[in-house]
Amino acid sequence: MGDMRVECYAGYRADERPTRFTLRGHTFEIMEVEDRWYSPGMVYFRVRANDGNFYILCHVEGMDAWSLDGFRASRDSETPLIAAGEVVQGPHGAC
Repeated sequence: MGDMRVECYAGYRADERPTRFTLRGHTFEIMEVEDRWYSPGMVYFRVRANDGNFYILCHVEGMDAWSLDGFRASRDSETPLIAAGEVVQGPHGAC
């Protein structure tokens, strides 16, 4: 497993949306939450980070664990730091 830390904005609910995440020592600011959808016990977020790439982050609410479920590189980006579908668990910062 890799090292992933997610910080969230807490509005009307505790983990309303992610604002930044750290993946294997690299911190990414979330510039935009493009979409979100719900599955039993999970919330998915499609986000665009400050590196221009798109990520699908999944929050498993019962375990308070995050995973990277998808990645799409921008046209001028480098290789991703983590493989899509790799589950990452650990401390989750301000969530």
